[in-house]
Amino acid sequence: MIIGYCLYLVSCNLVISPASLYLNLLFVIIPELKSLIGKVLLMQVTKTKLPKGQAELQIELSSEEVENYFKKTTQQISQETRIDGFRPGKVPEEVIRKKLGEDGIMAQAAELMIDATLYDALEQENLVMIASPKISIIKQAKGNPFIYKATISLLPEVKLGDYQSIKLKKKPVKVEEEQVKKVMEDLRKFRRKEILVNREVRKGDKVEVDIDVYQNKIPIDGGMAKNQPIEIGEGHFIPGFEDKLIGMKKGETKEFELKFPKEYFQKNLAGKPAEFKAKINSVFELKLPALNDELAKALGNFSSVKELEEQIRKNLEQEAENKEKQRLELELLEAIAKKSEFGEFPDLLIESELDKMIHELKHDFEHQGLKFEDYLTSVKKSEEDLRKSFLPRAEKRVKTALIIRQIAQAEKIAATDQEIDSELNKSREAQKGNEEMLKQIDLPDYRSFVKNVITNQKVIDQLFKLAVEE
Repeated sequence: MIIGYCLYLVSCNLVISPASLYLNLLFVIIPELKSLIGKVLLMQVTKTKLPKGQAELQIELSSEEVENYFKKTTQQISQETRIDGFRPGKVPEEVIRKKLGEDGIMAQAAELMIDATLYDALEQENLVMIASPKISIIKQAKGNPFIYKATISLLPEVKLGDYQSIKLKKKPVKVEEEQVKKVMEDLRKFRRKEILVNREVRKGDKVEVDIDVYQNKIPIDGGMAKNQPIEIGEGHFIPGFEDKLIGMKKGETKEFELKFPKEYFQKNLAGKPAEFKAKINSVFELKLPALNDELAKALGNFSSVKELEEQIRKNLEQEAENKEKQRLELELLEAIAKKSEFGEFPDLLIESELDKMIHELKHDFEHQGLKFEDYLTSVKKSEEDLRKSFLPRAEKRVKTALIIRQIAQAEKIAATDQEIDSELNKSREAQKGNEEMLKQIDLPDYRSFVKNVITNQKVIDQLFKLAVEE
């Protein structure tokens, strides 16, 4: 195995930038300290380019180097092996050679030689490798040259276009009074009271209803619900359904026909008629609290309705600013991508991004208490179908990640130790008492992750300075 570790080149931005919609994780193998192995002096490297962003390196070490590594390996095994009758670390090399044989020692020497030479070969050929290589040994025998091949997936080359000439206009952000009023009304709904009543259903009521849906008198999959809560007039169900419930009373059942919208998410039902059966189980009148200072105090640290409104307006303005910044970021990165040239993408790179996108989607469904499998059933697609539909987005995300990495190199942008330590301290403060998370924060990989999050943001900030006009 290659002696190495994974370095996050670009990563999802946690909270610093909405550009995380596109940023993906790239893994590049880089060497650990090779002081234990030493520098290889006699090595021949032959490079062959392969399709789809791959390359094959044939690496040959002289018989002299093989002999050196055979001796080093024998010494190392001697120091690490315990054999009865000998002190630890004092097993004679002759005993080791007799016990393992030349082939056994050569097998371990081969690992050392690969570890010692592969990164040097990559450096010599000016190649950047992603993920682990496929190694095949061509020749391995004491007294002969050692020859092996490494098939590697390469980080695609990026030739940046003239990104410094791109100019974008920032749209003015404005919050309408109606937006503030809507949030205020939503807050009133949040504090509302539900009063069970014994009367007919009216607009604005909440009902609990049993629903059965049929097509040609045959129940449709997933078309049954018990005690389904519905707020009449909110329009959360298909058009016309809530209106059909108005005037009904507890215990009443009604049958009616409606047509699913043409854009309905279940394509097998879109635009088609269906028979509905609805039974009202409960009717609730929704009482909203008065919009006064008492409500403002109950909702948070506000002394008056006016103060609450001001805070809502500030929040809406900040949200609008963030959305506009996100729009500019994505437009800017897409513009740079159009001006830039990219080498071939290894299948591994795209497949890894597709894996990440599917994982994100599954996580979103789980967060909402939904099942990913139910979603696949409703849209009549397999996971493989989804992966195919995600392919253009995956390629776009990879391009964006590569662009940010390349610009960071071109502009010599990097996170400082002080910036990294500051973010790590914030993370430690936020996770006080969570020993498991604190251990994760102190890992080198997490530090690398934070370093690249900060670097990504600094790249975005620099691009904004160059491109965005107020």
